[in-house]
Amino acid sequence: MLATEFVNLLKTRRTVRQFRQEIIPQSVILECLETARLAPSARNLQPLEYFLVTEPQLCRQIFPLLRWAAYIAPQGNPRDDQRPTGYLAVLVRRDLQQSLWANDVGAAVENFLLSAWSFGIGTAWLASVQREELRRLLRIPESHVIDSVVAFGYPAETPVVEENDAEIRYFKDASGRLHVPKRSLKSILHVNRWNTDEEHHVS
Repeated sequence: MLATEFVNLLKTRRTVRQFRQEIIPQSVILECLETARLAPSARNLQPLEYFLVTEPQLCRQIFPLLRWAAYIAPQGNPRDDQRPTGYLAVLVRRDLQQSLWANDVGAAVENFLLSAWSFGIGTAWLASVQREELRRLLRIPESHVIDSVVAFGYPAETPVVEENDAEIRYFKDASGRLHVPKRSLKSILHVNRWNTDEEHHVS
């Protein structure tokens, strides 16, 4: 992959909440999980484990345990015929949990999200999870903390990003397309010295 293609991959990844009901080959998901496994880990303790769910009936049971799209709920929630076709529960071993474990999660999950997007797979990283209900459903032992869940599937929507320094709430327009505001680079970058609010951060 050319550098420009890789950068474009990073720039075009968006959270997806509507999915086509097509089965993703498990070999593809395992390839994405390999990139999560190889992500940086503080002290190389590697405290993360994963619970992959692709069985349709189990997916249906997981869906109500997750909270979707707070800004546009319930209209922005996945439709009944466009729910995720798989889930990945991100787990942390308690015996290896240290002060930087959240950094490990961020690095590993981002690797998974980007790898999935390279295969045309959309993802939604969800932190609002009914963890104890999910633990009982999947029989996850108390030795592991449930950090978050990544929902995935082939996308049935194409969210667009918009540069906006004043707004953070994503929204759907009249046609139903999702718009996601992101702060501009000039508003978040300081080069060689700290800039005041009145100054442009990037010339």
